[in-house]
Amino acid sequence: MKTPGWLDWYANPTKPEFVLPPGAVDAHCHVFGPHDKFPYAPERKYTPCDASKEQLFALRDFLGFSRNVIVQATCHGADNRALVDACRAAAGRARGVATVRRSVTDDELHALHVAGVRGVRFNFVKRLVDFTPKEELLEIAGRIAKLGWHVVIYFEAQDLAELWDFFTALPTKVVVDHMGRPNVDKDIDGPEFGLFLKFMEQHDNVWSKVSCPERLSVTGPAALDGERAPYRDVIPFARRIVERFPDRVLWGTDWPHPNLKDHMPDDGLLVDIIPHIAPTPELQRKLLVDNPMRLYWPEETALGTR
Repeated sequence: MKTPGWLDWYANPTKPEFVLPPGAVDAHCHVFGPHDKFPYAPERKYTPCDASKEQLFALRDFLGFSRNVIVQATCHGADNRALVDACRAAAGRARGVATVRRSVTDDELHALHVAGVRGVRFNFVKRLVDFTPKEELLEIAGRIAKLGWHVVIYFEAQDLAELWDFFTALPTKVVVDHMGRPNVDKDIDGPEFGLFLKFMEQHDNVWSKVSCPERLSVTGPAALDGERAPYRDVIPFARRIVERFPDRVLWGTDWPHPNLKDHMPDDGLLVDIIPHIAPTPELQRKLLVDNPMRLYWPEETALGTR
């Protein structure tokens, strides 16, 4: 049974007006189940609708993306079988970000790598996961660094100061989910967002996903003046990061948008926000092609430069 009030994804997204550059990557999305094949974790905080790899790949093709980066959903815990299954089925067109525990063996890490996993996710959003000791996470980070993987971190803006020392001790590239969830009702030039910009400025191993405006917006999904660009209050924050750190930004749909409470976004309209946060073709190509390829398919990027 789904969590009461669970919102399923938008079944009939509109076709984006923005034409994605060739080779574009949806660098943050998920698969859920199907639960009869890949059961949800007993310790999960929510039970979602099923969202299969076939449905994800159909959305990829409809929106105009070439590849996906599939991030392990917290409802599956450290059971990465659904993620691995999707990566294998994508025949090289998907990479994965897994969740692992300290008990993971080297052979299991190697198998994940072969399947396409290139990172692990550490979640610090208290309503979604239980606390994992930081020494355990540092041990995991040290092990996956040897594979050339990176760490994805998910936290809320007010917690950055408390987590700063831990984040800056990580021995890998560090990718921040959704800009560290800034409060877009606050001043873009204020101290909270300023601390996040300082975090990226002082640590060139830190990247950011400029994704999930539907989670961050206060004004909501209504477009203004007939433009196909909802969530206008989030755009200045994302654009500032893209323009200041153009070589360390990623973008993703977050399909199928878990745990939203009031509305489900139209994925086609989400794509149409991209030219508002990356206003030039060069910035768009870095955001959607060059950066995710360098991080997740470095072997292909290297071949392309020869």
